[in-house]
Amino acid sequence: MFRLEIKGMKLEPDLQIVQADVKVEADGEIIIDESMCVDVGLPALLYSGFEPTMPNRWAEIGDWTSVPFFVCGCGDPECRAILFRTQVLEEEGEVEWVLVEQAEDRSYREQELYRFPLRSYREQVLRAAEQFLEVIDGQDYRPLMKDTEAVVRRLTDRLRRAVGTEH
Repeated sequence: MFRLEIKGMKLEPDLQIVQADVKVEADGEIIIDESMCVDVGLPALLYSGFEPTMPNRWAEIGDWTSVPFFVCGCGDPECRAILFRTQVLEEEGEVEWVLVEQAEDRSYREQELYRFPLRSYREQVLRAAEQFLEVIDGQDYRPLMKDTEAVVRRLTDRLRRAVGTEH
């Protein structure tokens, strides 16, 4: 079972990041329950509903598919990030998350492995995307990755199509 709960999402105008209280539950275990920056890693989170992801805390901002999903409330993945390597298992109808630690030499140490129903996963990350788009609508939002809103909109549309056509 996968549960993504994002509460109190708001644009922090001085930092130009979107922060929220994030709770992620996997198979009954709470693996995240803290205030985090959500917009920096949101494009990669949405992308993980379709494609494999390999997080890199030191990724350039333009390499958005490698940015960790959940980063420190300051918006800097190098400060603190919770990293998951993901893979969509279409035939099984699941998505796999592997909690990883990344060393400064960029090597990984894999920890916990989780598998979730793909449809439920896509529905929940879609809700996060829609919530984000509502929060930034009409705001003076100037993220570090200038294309954040466009990328999120494109992936949101793709998720809507996928969720609408799955059985």
